Amino acid sequence: MNNIDFIKSIQISDFSSTPKYLQLADAVTDGVRNKQLKLGDILPSINELSVHLDISRDTVEKGYKHLKTLNIISSTPGKGYFVANAEVISKHKIALFLNKLSAHKKIVYDAFARELGEAASLDLFVYNSDISHLRTLLLNLTKNYDRYVVFPHFKEGRDQAAGVLASIPQDKLLLLGKKIEGMEACDAVFENYEKDIFGALEKAQESLSCYSRLKLVFPDNTDYPKAIIKGFYKFCQQYGFDHILVDNLNDEHIKKGECYINIAENDLVLILEKCIEKGFKVGKDIGVISYNETPLKKFILNGITTISTDFELMGKYAAQIIIEQEKRQVEVPFYINIRPSI
Repeated sequence: MNNIDFIKSIQISDFSSTPKYLQLADAVTDGVRNKQLKLGDILPSINELSVHLDISRDTVEKGYKHLKTLNIISSTPGKGYFVANAEVISKHKIALFLNKLSAHKKIVYDAFARELGEAASLDLFVYNSDISHLRTLLLNLTKNYDRYVVFPHFKEGRDQAAGVLASIPQDKLLLLGKKIEGMEACDAVFENYEKDIFGALEKAQESLSCYSRLKLVFPDNTDYPKAIIKGFYKFCQQYGFDHILVDNLNDEHIKKGECYINIAENDLVLILEKCIEKGFKVGKDIGVISYNETPLKKFILNGITTISTDFELMGKYAAQIIIEQEKRQVEVPFYINIRPSI
Protein backbone atom coordinates (compact mmCIF):
# COMPACT_ATOMS: atom_id res chain seq x y z
CA MET A 1 0.00 0.00 0.00
CA ASN A 2 1.41 3.39 -0.97
CA ASN A 3 1.38 6.36 1.38
CA ILE A 4 -1.56 8.11 -0.30
CA ASP A 5 -3.77 5.01 -0.06
CA PHE A 6 -2.80 4.53 3.57
CA ILE A 7 -3.48 8.16 4.46
CA LYS A 8 -6.93 7.89 2.85
CA SER A 9 -7.67 4.85 5.04
CA ILE A 10 -7.01 6.79 8.27
CA GLN A 11 -10.12 8.14 9.97
CA ILE A 12 -9.70 10.82 12.66
CA SER A 13 -12.93 11.65 14.49
CA ASP A 14 -13.60 15.10 15.92
CA PHE A 15 -16.42 13.57 17.99
CA SER A 16 -14.25 11.11 19.92
CA SER A 17 -12.85 11.95 23.35
CA THR A 18 -9.88 9.73 22.49
CA PRO A 19 -6.92 12.04 21.74
CA LYS A 20 -6.19 12.37 18.04
CA TYR A 21 -2.62 11.17 18.45
CA LEU A 22 -3.96 7.87 19.83
CA GLN A 23 -6.50 7.63 16.99
CA LEU A 24 -3.58 8.00 14.57
CA ALA A 25 -1.51 5.41 16.44
CA ASP A 26 -4.45 2.98 16.39
CA ALA A 27 -4.86 3.51 12.65
CA VAL A 28 -1.22 2.59 12.03
CA THR A 29 -1.49 -0.40 14.35
CA ASP A 30 -4.63 -1.59 12.52
CA GLY A 31 -2.80 -1.19 9.22
CA VAL A 32 0.00 -3.48 10.45
CA ARG A 33 -2.44 -5.95 11.96
CA ASN A 34 -4.51 -6.13 8.76
CA LYS A 35 -1.38 -6.57 6.59
CA GLN A 36 -1.97 -3.23 4.86
CA LEU A 37 1.45 -2.26 6.18
CA LYS A 38 4.31 -4.73 6.09
CA LEU A 39 7.63 -4.99 7.86
CA GLY A 40 9.97 -2.27 6.58
CA ASP A 41 7.23 -0.23 4.86
CA ILE A 42 7.95 3.51 4.96
CA LEU A 43 5.25 5.53 6.71
CA PRO A 44 3.97 8.94 5.59
CA SER A 45 6.04 11.84 6.86
CA ILE A 46 4.88 14.07 9.68
CA ASN A 47 4.21 16.87 7.17
CA GLU A 48 2.18 14.61 4.87
CA LEU A 49 -0.08 13.40 7.67
CA SER A 50 -0.46 16.86 9.13
CA VAL A 51 -1.63 18.29 5.78
CA HIS A 52 -3.85 15.41 4.60
CA LEU A 53 -5.51 14.74 7.99
CA ASP A 54 -5.74 18.42 8.99
CA ILE A 55 -4.08 17.82 12.33
CA SER A 56 -1.05 19.51 13.85
CA ARG A 57 2.51 18.34 13.37
CA ASP A 58 2.78 17.94 17.14
CA THR A 59 -0.18 15.53 17.10
CA VAL A 60 1.41 13.39 14.38
CA GLU A 61 4.78 13.40 16.12
CA LYS A 62 3.17 12.42 19.42
CA GLY A 63 1.36 9.54 17.68
CA TYR A 64 4.58 8.29 16.11
CA LYS A 65 6.44 8.57 19.42
CA HIS A 66 3.71 6.49 21.06
CA LEU A 67 4.10 3.82 18.37
CA LYS A 68 7.87 3.83 18.90
CA THR A 69 7.42 3.15 22.62
CA LEU A 70 5.29 0.14 21.61
CA ASN A 71 8.09 -1.02 19.29
CA ILE A 72 5.70 -1.05 16.34
CA ILE A 73 7.62 1.54 14.30
CA SER A 74 11.12 2.95 14.27
CA SER A 75 12.97 5.73 12.49
CA THR A 76 16.38 6.44 11.02
CA PRO A 77 17.87 9.70 9.70
CA GLY A 78 17.20 10.12 6.01
CA LYS A 79 14.73 7.24 5.88
CA GLY A 80 11.99 8.52 8.14
CA TYR A 81 9.54 6.32 9.99
CA PHE A 82 9.00 2.68 9.04
CA VAL A 83 7.26 -0.45 10.30
CA ALA A 84 9.63 -2.24 12.68
CA ASN A 85 7.36 -5.01 13.96
CA ALA A 86 4.73 -6.82 11.89
CA GLU A 87 3.71 -9.17 14.73
CA VAL A 88 0.94 -7.05 16.21
CA ILE A 89 -1.53 -8.89 18.40
CA SER A 90 -5.15 -8.62 17.30
CA LYS A 91 -7.18 -6.40 19.63
CA HIS A 92 -10.84 -5.87 20.35
CA LYS A 93 -11.91 -2.48 18.97
CA ILE A 94 -14.24 -0.93 21.51
CA ALA A 95 -16.29 2.28 21.54
CA LEU A 96 -17.25 3.40 25.06
CA PHE A 97 -20.05 5.96 25.41
CA LEU A 98 -20.24 7.76 28.76
CA ASN A 99 -23.32 9.83 29.53
CA LYS A 100 -21.10 12.25 31.47
CA LEU A 101 -17.69 12.70 33.03
CA SER A 102 -17.76 12.23 36.81
CA ALA A 103 -15.65 10.77 39.60
CA HIS A 104 -17.51 7.47 39.65
CA LYS A 105 -17.55 7.16 35.83
CA LYS A 106 -13.77 7.57 35.95
CA ILE A 107 -13.62 4.63 38.38
CA VAL A 108 -15.60 2.51 35.90
CA TYR A 109 -13.44 3.64 32.97
CA ASP A 110 -10.15 3.01 34.78
CA ALA A 111 -11.21 -0.48 35.93
CA PHE A 112 -12.53 -1.31 32.44
CA ALA A 113 -9.36 -0.16 30.68
CA ARG A 114 -7.08 -1.79 33.26
CA GLU A 115 -8.88 -5.14 33.01
CA LEU A 116 -8.79 -5.07 29.20
CA GLY A 117 -5.07 -4.19 29.23
CA GLU A 118 -3.43 -4.77 25.88
CA ALA A 119 -6.37 -6.88 24.68
CA ALA A 120 -8.31 -3.91 23.34
CA SER A 121 -8.17 -0.59 21.57
CA LEU A 122 -10.56 1.78 23.36
CA ASP A 123 -12.20 4.92 21.93
CA LEU A 124 -14.10 7.17 24.36
CA PHE A 125 -17.16 9.31 23.58
CA VAL A 126 -19.18 11.53 25.94
CA TYR A 127 -22.76 12.51 25.06
CA ASN A 128 -23.75 14.58 28.15
CA SER A 129 -26.92 12.57 28.85
CA ASP A 130 -28.39 14.00 25.63
CA ILE A 131 -30.04 11.30 23.54
CA SER A 132 -29.87 13.46 20.39
CA HIS A 133 -26.12 13.85 20.88
CA LEU A 134 -25.75 10.09 21.29
CA ARG A 135 -27.68 9.56 18.05
CA THR A 136 -25.34 12.02 16.29
CA LEU A 137 -22.24 10.29 17.65
CA LEU A 138 -23.46 6.89 16.45
CA LEU A 139 -24.27 8.25 12.99
CA ASN A 140 -20.86 9.91 12.67
CA LEU A 141 -18.63 7.03 13.74
CA THR A 142 -15.70 6.79 11.36
CA LYS A 143 -14.98 3.10 11.84
CA ASN A 144 -16.60 -0.16 12.83
CA TYR A 145 -16.08 -1.56 16.32
CA ASP A 146 -16.18 -5.08 17.71
CA ARG A 147 -18.09 -3.90 20.79
CA TYR A 148 -20.13 -0.81 21.71
CA VAL A 149 -20.35 -0.13 25.45
CA VAL A 150 -22.99 2.41 26.49
CA PHE A 151 -24.15 4.05 29.73
CA PRO A 152 -27.81 4.64 28.70
CA HIS A 153 -28.71 7.50 31.07
CA PHE A 154 -30.71 10.38 29.57
CA LYS A 155 -32.19 13.59 30.95
CA GLU A 156 -34.98 13.49 28.37
CA GLY A 157 -36.20 11.12 25.69
CA ARG A 158 -35.80 7.90 27.68
CA ASP A 159 -38.60 6.36 25.61
CA GLN A 160 -36.43 6.80 22.50
CA ALA A 161 -33.48 4.85 23.93
CA ALA A 162 -34.27 1.49 22.31
CA GLY A 163 -34.75 3.13 18.92
CA VAL A 164 -31.45 5.00 19.07
CA LEU A 165 -29.51 1.99 20.31
CA ALA A 166 -31.12 -0.24 17.65
CA SER A 167 -28.53 1.11 15.20
CA ILE A 168 -26.00 -1.07 17.05
CA PRO A 169 -26.18 -4.86 16.48
CA GLN A 170 -27.42 -6.29 19.79
CA ASP A 171 -24.70 -8.96 19.79
CA LYS A 172 -22.12 -6.12 19.84
CA LEU A 173 -23.90 -3.91 22.40
CA LEU A 174 -23.04 -3.93 26.11
CA LEU A 175 -25.13 -1.75 28.44
CA LEU A 176 -23.63 -0.37 31.64
CA GLY A 177 -25.58 0.81 34.67
CA LYS A 178 -29.07 -0.16 33.56
CA LYS A 179 -31.00 -2.35 31.15
CA ILE A 180 -33.24 -0.95 28.43
CA GLU A 181 -36.68 -2.36 27.66
CA GLY A 182 -36.63 -3.87 24.19
CA MET A 183 -32.88 -4.58 24.31
CA GLU A 184 -33.07 -7.86 26.22
CA ALA A 185 -30.78 -9.73 23.83
CA CYS A 186 -27.68 -7.61 24.53
CA ASP A 187 -25.13 -7.96 27.31
CA ALA A 188 -25.54 -5.80 30.40
CA VAL A 189 -23.80 -4.98 33.66
CA PHE A 190 -26.54 -3.26 35.59
CA GLU A 191 -27.86 -1.89 38.85
CA ASN A 192 -31.28 -2.70 40.32
CA TYR A 193 -32.06 0.84 41.47
CA GLU A 194 -35.36 0.24 43.27
CA LYS A 195 -34.13 -2.80 45.17
CA ASP A 196 -30.70 -1.33 45.86
CA ILE A 197 -31.77 1.89 47.58
CA PHE A 198 -34.40 0.00 49.58
CA GLY A 199 -31.80 -2.49 50.82
CA ALA A 200 -29.24 0.21 51.58
CA LEU A 201 -31.67 2.29 53.65
CA GLU A 202 -32.86 -0.84 55.40
CA LYS A 203 -29.31 -1.44 56.65
CA ALA A 204 -29.19 2.15 57.93
CA GLN A 205 -32.61 1.95 59.58
CA GLU A 206 -31.29 2.15 63.14
CA SER A 207 -29.20 5.26 62.38
CA LEU A 208 -32.10 6.88 60.52
CA SER A 209 -34.61 6.32 63.32
CA CYS A 210 -33.42 9.45 65.16
CA TYR A 211 -34.55 11.71 62.31
CA SER A 212 -38.08 13.09 62.08
CA ARG A 213 -38.20 13.10 58.28
CA LEU A 214 -36.26 11.68 55.33
CA LYS A 215 -35.88 13.84 52.21
CA LEU A 216 -34.77 12.49 48.85
CA VAL A 217 -33.27 15.27 46.71
CA PHE A 218 -34.09 14.25 43.15
CA PRO A 219 -33.77 17.11 40.61
CA ASP A 220 -36.31 17.25 37.78
CA ASN A 221 -33.61 17.31 35.08
CA THR A 222 -31.45 14.50 36.46
CA ASP A 223 -30.45 11.50 34.37
CA TYR A 224 -30.75 9.11 37.33
CA PRO A 225 -33.48 6.44 37.00
CA LYS A 226 -36.78 7.19 38.69
CA ALA A 227 -36.74 3.67 40.12
CA ILE A 228 -34.66 5.25 42.91
CA ILE A 229 -37.75 7.22 43.96
CA LYS A 230 -39.85 4.04 44.01
CA GLY A 231 -37.34 2.29 46.26
CA PHE A 232 -37.19 5.31 48.59
CA TYR A 233 -40.99 5.53 48.91
CA LYS A 234 -41.26 1.78 49.44
CA PHE A 235 -38.74 1.87 52.30
CA CYS A 236 -40.33 4.87 54.03
CA GLN A 237 -43.84 3.44 53.77
CA GLN A 238 -42.85 -0.01 54.95
CA TYR A 239 -40.90 1.26 57.98
CA GLY A 240 -43.11 4.23 58.83
CA PHE A 241 -40.73 7.12 58.06
CA ASP A 242 -42.17 10.54 57.32
CA HIS A 243 -40.76 11.43 53.93
CA ILE A 244 -40.80 13.91 51.08
CA LEU A 245 -39.30 14.35 47.62
CA VAL A 246 -37.32 17.56 47.00
CA ASP A 247 -36.71 18.58 43.39
CA ASN A 248 -34.79 21.81 44.02
CA LEU A 249 -32.50 22.52 46.97
CA ASN A 250 -32.05 26.20 46.19
CA ASP A 251 -35.36 27.12 47.85
CA GLU A 252 -35.09 24.48 50.58
CA HIS A 253 -35.14 25.69 54.20
CA ILE A 254 -33.32 23.00 56.13
CA LYS A 255 -34.51 22.11 59.62
CA LYS A 256 -33.00 20.21 62.49
CA GLY A 257 -33.98 16.57 62.69
CA GLU A 258 -34.17 15.93 58.94
CA CYS A 259 -31.99 13.62 56.87
CA TYR A 260 -31.21 14.42 53.24
CA ILE A 261 -30.39 11.80 50.61
CA ASN A 262 -28.60 13.58 47.76
CA ILE A 263 -28.42 12.06 44.28
CA ALA A 264 -26.38 14.76 42.49
CA GLU A 265 -22.90 15.85 43.58
CA ASN A 266 -23.82 19.55 43.32
CA ASP A 267 -26.66 19.04 45.77
CA LEU A 268 -24.29 17.52 48.31
CA VAL A 269 -22.21 20.70 48.18
CA LEU A 270 -25.33 22.86 48.49
CA ILE A 271 -26.74 21.05 51.53
CA LEU A 272 -23.36 21.26 53.30
CA GLU A 273 -23.22 24.99 52.55
CA LYS A 274 -26.71 25.43 54.03
CA CYS A 275 -25.63 23.52 57.15
CA ILE A 276 -22.66 25.84 57.61
CA GLU A 277 -24.88 28.92 57.15
CA LYS A 278 -27.31 27.66 59.80
CA GLY A 279 -24.59 26.46 62.13
CA PHE A 280 -26.01 22.92 62.00
CA LYS A 281 -23.77 19.97 62.74
CA VAL A 282 -23.93 17.21 60.15
CA GLY A 283 -24.68 13.87 61.79
CA LYS A 284 -26.32 15.52 64.80
CA ASP A 285 -28.66 18.31 63.70
CA ILE A 286 -28.93 17.20 60.08
CA GLY A 287 -28.37 13.82 58.45
CA VAL A 288 -26.68 13.52 55.07
CA ILE A 289 -26.47 10.52 52.77
CA SER A 290 -24.80 10.86 49.37
CA TYR A 291 -25.38 8.69 46.32
CA ASN A 292 -22.27 7.14 44.76
CA GLU A 293 -19.05 6.52 46.66
CA THR A 294 -15.98 8.58 45.75
CA PRO A 295 -12.58 8.60 47.52
CA LEU A 296 -13.10 12.04 49.09
CA LYS A 297 -16.42 11.28 50.78
CA LYS A 298 -14.81 9.17 53.47
CA PHE A 299 -12.83 12.25 54.58
CA ILE A 300 -15.38 15.09 54.26
CA LEU A 301 -16.65 16.09 57.76
CA ASN A 302 -15.19 12.90 59.23
CA GLY A 303 -17.04 10.86 56.64
CA ILE A 304 -20.17 11.18 54.49
CA THR A 305 -22.46 8.15 54.45
CA THR A 306 -22.80 6.83 50.91
CA ILE A 307 -25.03 4.37 49.12
CA SER A 308 -23.35 3.12 46.01
CA THR A 309 -22.78 0.38 43.53
CA ASP A 310 -19.30 -1.09 43.17
CA PHE A 311 -18.11 0.95 40.19
CA GLU A 312 -14.75 -0.77 39.96
CA LEU A 313 -16.47 -4.14 39.79
CA MET A 314 -18.80 -2.79 37.11
CA GLY A 315 -15.80 -1.95 34.92
CA LYS A 316 -14.18 -5.32 35.57
CA TYR A 317 -17.37 -7.27 34.78
CA ALA A 318 -17.79 -5.38 31.49
CA ALA A 319 -14.20 -6.11 30.44
CA GLN A 320 -14.53 -9.79 31.35
CA ILE A 321 -17.65 -10.16 29.20
CA ILE A 322 -15.73 -8.77 26.22
CA ILE A 323 -12.55 -10.78 26.81
CA GLU A 324 -14.36 -14.06 27.48
CA GLN A 325 -16.89 -13.45 24.67
CA GLU A 326 -19.76 -14.84 26.71
CA LYS A 327 -23.34 -13.57 26.62
CA ARG A 328 -24.12 -12.28 30.11
CA GLN A 329 -26.33 -9.98 32.11
CA VAL A 330 -24.75 -9.29 35.50
CA GLU A 331 -26.24 -7.38 38.42
CA VAL A 332 -23.60 -5.36 40.26
CA PRO A 333 -23.72 -5.47 44.08
CA PHE A 334 -24.84 -2.41 46.00
CA TYR A 335 -23.76 -1.36 49.46
CA ILE A 336 -23.95 1.38 52.09
CA ASN A 337 -21.02 2.93 53.94
CA ILE A 338 -22.41 4.20 57.25
CA ARG A 339 -20.32 7.13 58.48
CA PRO A 340 -20.72 9.98 61.00
CA SER A 341 -22.92 12.08 58.67
CA ILE A 342 -25.96 10.16 59.98
